[in-house]
Amino acid sequence: MNFSGNMLKKVIFVMGATGAGKTKLSVALATHFPAEIINSDKIQVYKGLDITTNKVSEDETCGVPHHLLGFVDPDKDFTAQEFCEHTLTTIHSIIQKGCIPIIVGGSNNYIKALVEDPTIQFRKNFDCCFLWMDVSLPVLYRHVAKRVDKMVELGLVDEVREMFDPEADYTRGIRRAIGAPEMHKYFEIEGQDMVDEATKRMFLNAAIEEIKNNTWKLVNNQLEKIERLRDEHGWEIYRIDATSVFEKNEKEAKEAWENAVMKHALEIVGEFLKEKGPC
Repeated sequence: MNFSGNMLKKVIFVMGATGAGKTKLSVALATHFPAEIINSDKIQVYKGLDITTNKVSEDETCGVPHHLLGFVDPDKDFTAQEFCEHTLTTIHSIIQKGCIPIIVGGSNNYIKALVEDPTIQFRKNFDCCFLWMDVSLPVLYRHVAKRVDKMVELGLVDEVREMFDPEADYTRGIRRAIGAPEMHKYFEIEGQDMVDEATKRMFLNAAIEEIKNNTWKLVNNQLEKIERLRDEHGWEIYRIDATSVFEKNEKEAKEAWENAVMKHALEIVGEFLKEKGPC
């Protein structure tokens, strides 16, 4: 497929709630088109807590370059302004290679700051395509709950324990990640001999349930922000319904992914890249 020089000023955004499949879609697109991925998750920018923050693994990247991932000191704050500065530099670097930047993540405040800041004038310089990976809420709630259980199996508790500090500030840096503050009470009593194992287990289970509840709240907040960007700011956002993928067994899910997600996404992006951009 020939896109000539039109695609060199184009940027693709993959949006959606946590667990909806943003990473999978962005990597899939980057294997179909010459693209590199920029992370826009405000917690995944930090070093550490790879399981807890659900960072993409090396295998999952499929060799696609990923930027702004795990590069910030975990005790520092990374502001929306810093995100914009790093992202603009990275976008220009990717474009100079003849590739398309794909910005993916659930931190819609970062994306809004990049696109809407009048001093940046992003839309004047770049043509934007916004994709929204969406999943029916009851289905997504079940999926993220199972994902939390899987993260616990993979070592979430041990990972968070390594950076536990009784005096920790959970309002800054990587400790804002869902999974860190929820485990605090459990770690406080975990090593106390006077607390029996049943009580410790109760605290651990309560922490895991709180992680699930806070993840569900995050899902709701993310969806509300996407809807505001569409309805109040007039963003043209292409919604891709991935519900069927999560409702099928493994074999049928692959077929649903190709038919319900990839076919639709490739059509949208293909047309977008063929259109004449603003520059």
